[in-house]
Parts: sequence; C-alpha cells; structure tokens
Amino acid sequence: MVVVHETPPSRVLFGTGARHAIPDELDRLGVQRVLVVVSASARAAADELSAALGERAVARFDRPMVHTPVTVTDEAMAVVADEFVDAVVTIGGGAATGLGKALVARSPMPHVAVPTTYSGSEVTPVLGETEEGVKQTRRDASLLPGTVVYDAELTLRMPAGLTLTSAVNALAHAVEALWAPDATAVSDALATEACDLLLGALPRVLADLGDVDARIRLQQSAWLAGTCLATAQMGLHHQLAHVLGGTFDLPHADLHTLLLPHVLRFNLPHAPRAAARLTRITGDDPAAVVARLVASYDGPTRLRVLGVPEEGLGAVAERVAAAPYPNPAPVEVGPLLELLRAAW
Repeated sequence: MVVVHETPPSRVLFGTGARHAIPDELDRLGVQRVLVVVSASARAAADELSAALGERAVARFDRPMVHTPVTVTDEAMAVVADEFVDAVVTIGGGAATGLGKALVARSPMPHVAVPTTYSGSEVTPVLGETEEGVKQTRRDASLLPGTVVYDAELTLRMPAGLTLTSAVNALAHAVEALWAPDATAVSDALATEACDLLLGALPRVLADLGDVDARIRLQQSAWLAGTCLATAQMGLHHQLAHVLGGTFDLPHADLHTLLLPHVLRFNLPHAPRAAARLTRITGDDPAAVVARLVASYDGPTRLRVLGVPEEGLGAVAERVAAAPYPNPAPVEVGPLLELLRAAW
C-alpha cells in the first residue's frame, strides 16, 4: 500500500501584532482594490484594517454565513464585479474564510485570511457550500488562502463559549486525522501535537480569557489541526456535521462540539493507534475527557436543543450510511441512529 502525503503551499504570518503586516503583504502581492469580508464578531479588527489600507479597501461585506450559502456568495460576487476587486481579505471565523474561498473559486484572486477563531479553515483547500439545504464539499488546491495571518491579540475578545466550541472544532480535525486511512507519520505528528497543545491550553484560557500565552498555544493548535484537515481524509464526525449542518442550518462549532464525544465513543474501539495516542495525552478515557469539556459549555450540548427534530434523525443516518466517508468503525444505519439519538 502506497500512502501519498501532499503539503499544499501556504504562507503564514504568526505572532502578536502580525495583523499590522497585512498592508505590506498586500504590497507584496501587488493588489490595489481589496474587498474586506468580516464576521460580525471581528468588526473592530476590520475597522482597524480598513483604516490601515485606506483607499485600497474599496468594499466591505459583513454578511458571511455559516455553511457558505450560495445565495450569499452571489451577493458578495456582485460586489467583487461592481468594485473591480483584485484581492479579498477575510477577518473572522470559518464563515468569513469560507466565503473568501467561494469568491476565489468564482474569480481567482489573492486571498489573505485573518482568523479570529480556531476553525482551521484558513489552512485547508476545502470549501463546503450549501444550496437548497444540501451541503456539498469540494477540495482543490486553488481554494487554499495564499496568506494566513495569525494574531492571538485578535482572539482575546472571544467569549468563553465560543472559545470552547471553536477549540473543540479544531480538536475534531486533529482527532479524525489520527484515524484517517491515509494518515502518515507527518499527519500523525501534527495531529498529536495539536491535541496535546489544545487540551493543555484550553482549560487555561477558559480560566483566564486574557491569557495571551495560552491563546497563542490554542492558535498554534488550530493551525496544526487545520493542516491535518488539509492533508488527511475526514471521517464520520465531519460527515455528520456536514449533513446535519446543511440540512438543519445549525451553528458549525456548536455542532462539532456536541458530536465529538459521541463519535469518539463510536470510533475509538476500532482505532487502537488513535486511542493509544489520545490516551497518552489525556491520561484517561479520551471520550470521557472531551465529554467533560463539552458538559462545561453553557450553550446547546444536545441536537434537540439546536432544533433538530427527532423524526429527522433516521433520514440523516440513511444519507450518511448510503455514501460514508472513510471511517474506522463500520458506518451502518442502525448504529448511526443510536449515535444520533444519544446526541439528540
């Protein structure tokens, strides 16, 4: 068996204050007309950047949405065309980054991603788009943002709830890389370090949201975990998140957070190498450790609280089982329905 490992090209600026280098980065790229795509939570950072860019910031789009609906992308593309945009800078979480990727897919141009959460989308060549309640995911090297700017100072305003759910979202990327069928020595190393960094730093940040050093470690773990998502195949956890999120329009990080303990329990008995690595990190049953983290969340930790109807679970199980992602445990309707009911 031959396993192929590809490392997509990526330029990363990392460090506190790194955002101040964005104008120089745009100079390097030779762009003149920038669209700033911004999540609601990152408006202050976008204001600062727009001021630094001056006349080059020709337009701003502040309505990115989770799961990247095609209708929203069409609205943003109209701005790109009307303003003769030649580059996009995205500031915010995965919704902003996803919209930037969708724009680049339709109008190739430089994309500078400035993440303010831990989604990891900024270092992946993956785009998930939703149309009429169906989420389709594609992978293409051209979708990878050319430059990523990690500045931990931009994460300090994240409230505890979003910090937890966004970090567990990143953890899911790393965990699934550990049991991926195309895992390599490189992806195993990245995923193991990401899990170790994240599970060590997250309790520190939740205890003190202003702990910059711990925030830096979380950002490092998100970078590593996102790189895992870029290089290894994802399994049942991500497939469930895509199907549930696209069908019921659910918040991405909340959904990943509540699903992960259930998928860990489902898969770890069939993934001994991943189980051994995670157990060395946690010192305990990994599913139980993650479940305790999730239980500390003040937000929704059950599918029913997110508004998923119980009668809709069967259709989700059938859809996932009909075309399963690669996964260590067999993906069959009956066991899937049990998992979904436990999460419900």
